[in-house]
Amino acid sequence: MGTLSQADEAQLKAQLQDAVVGCTERCLYHSAKWAAELLDSLPSAGDHGSDTDADSPMSNAHLPQTPNPVPRDATEARLEAREAHKFLLAKTYFDCREYDRCAAIFLPGPLPKGAIHAASTPAAKSRPVAKGKAKIGTPTKATFSSDAISGLSQKSLFLALYAKYIGGEKRMNEDSEMILGPQDGGATLNKALPGVSAVLEEWFKNLPTSGRQPQGWLEYLYGIVLAKGKNEKLATDYLIKSVNQYTYNWGAWQELQALLSTTEELNQLVTRLPQNLMTFIFHVAASQELYSVNEQIHTSLSQILSIFPTSAFLKTQRALLHYHNKDFDDAEQIFSDLLISDPHRVDHLDNYSNILYVMGMRPKLAFLAQLATATDKFRPETCCVVGNYYSLKSEHEKAVMYFRRALTLDRTFLSAWTLMGHEFVEMKNTHAAIESYRRAVDVNRKDYRAWYGLGQTYEVLEMHSYALFYHQRAAALRPYDPKLWMAVGQCFGRVGKVMNGIRAYKRALVAGSYYDAGVGSSFGSGEVSGLGGGILDPEVLYQIALLYERIPNQNESAAYMELVLAQEEGPDYEEVGPEAVGGVGVTATTSKARLWLARWEYNRGMYQRAMELANELCQDGVEVEDAKALVRDIRARMDAED
Repeated sequence: MGTLSQADEAQLKAQLQDAVVGCTERCLYHSAKWAAELLDSLPSAGDHGSDTDADSPMSNAHLPQTPNPVPRDATEARLEAREAHKFLLAKTYFDCREYDRCAAIFLPGPLPKGAIHAASTPAAKSRPVAKGKAKIGTPTKATFSSDAISGLSQKSLFLALYAKYIGGEKRMNEDSEMILGPQDGGATLNKALPGVSAVLEEWFKNLPTSGRQPQGWLEYLYGIVLAKGKNEKLATDYLIKSVNQYTYNWGAWQELQALLSTTEELNQLVTRLPQNLMTFIFHVAASQELYSVNEQIHTSLSQILSIFPTSAFLKTQRALLHYHNKDFDDAEQIFSDLLISDPHRVDHLDNYSNILYVMGMRPKLAFLAQLATATDKFRPETCCVVGNYYSLKSEHEKAVMYFRRALTLDRTFLSAWTLMGHEFVEMKNTHAAIESYRRAVDVNRKDYRAWYGLGQTYEVLEMHSYALFYHQRAAALRPYDPKLWMAVGQCFGRVGKVMNGIRAYKRALVAGSYYDAGVGSSFGSGEVSGLGGGILDPEVLYQIALLYERIPNQNESAAYMELVLAQEEGPDYEEVGPEAVGGVGVTATTSKARLWLARWEYNRGMYQRAMELANELCQDGVEVEDAKALVRDIRARMDAED
């Protein structure tokens, strides 16, 4: 992508500044923070060196054109000027968390009743928006005619409806029961959604004839409301309209990201998005969320980082890509550097604590927990960091307490549901574990850890058909993780589908080659992590051999058992060089394979080979008693033949 020309950089700065102001005015503080951090990560104009750099042919090569800020239309400017003092009052009420009071400045009285799905049915479209006023018993002046809404600027209407929505979310959280308590059904609804939806539906219905120019903000809010009502196709359409009309509202991109389930959906969506820098950033962030890690994504991220070299958000995306690819050392290094440069930043610290947990770095995790607690004790990320620390110390009850606290602060905080499920598994509380994982999947269907956790928990309950379904969902989300394919293969074996099981285990062997050697094992046994340096996982080979034995296909089974033994030595020295030399050595799995082969050779009369294998077993010190018994049998048989 190269560096930007001075003109492009000036335009980008102006657009990001406009985004910070626009989002702040509408009380979208997370989007404003995101834009401000990105703006701050642009190198200052003085760092560009001589003026000749601006004329370099690489200055804006491959950079899609960034759009101009939304033009101010005269009608909106006039309405905003008329409402200026009221808008300031409403905004101060919002900032003081008096949401109903804020909304009442522009929308006095209750909102009309309406279904969230109303936009999809012709009958619903013809329904008058003011329906329901008689039930509530409000005076006529509080009803919602089209004129009452059309008399407001889009900015004021957005703030009023957004305040209604946030007020509804606040009440919903207050009405919710204790996390996983006896009354917690997990289905508390935001009662403000139907009213907000009905007003927006009416506004968009009248838009073509009103002569008003859409700005993208009301489309964003309608997209959120439709997504909450599970009307995902229409929500996607409105969010796409929003990002096309106003590109720099990061909240709209995040909502779009949450609606994606697969990389194919992402690729189809990109064709409908504006061709600019924000789509580029969105593509990288969405790919990371979908666990799609490849060289192209890393290259795209490097290009964006060349424009925003100090962006903490972009560096975090890089760290998460490494984390998904099991490059824990690289991911840990990036998070560590970010912590040094900005020690008060709590965003994504839960991901950092997961990495430290997997790497077993307890002192660093303890430090991170102290630092996060000192910064903000009541952030869900902080609670997850502390929960992970207690989990590493095997204090599972305390860990659950902190994960519950994270969810009390934010019920949609995905990490906490999944991690709490893991803790309940450790505590042998399978019912609570299943409920935790289910809630994680409700929040985000893309979380393969929750699907895998459900599969494992049902395996503990010996309900293998259920376990198979959940393991398959996990493997579909993350097709290059050998651990998930091993789980699928094991379940197929348990339900008697042997050939399917063999195919799944072979997928695990192929998937193992996706990760480089030495990046940390994906397997529970920790013996070997893939095909790096030419080593296959002996446990997978052994399971394939056992399944072939069940068909029965003894010759194929023996061939795989021989392959298990071959992994002890590792690849040939000359082929791979000194670094990758050395196989897995003698393990419990290779010894079991050696014993199986010794018995197989004995049964088919190959006594010499059987004797060699049995003697090796005696020397290895594994399966010794069985090996000695076999040696005696072989000697007796050989003596009898002589």
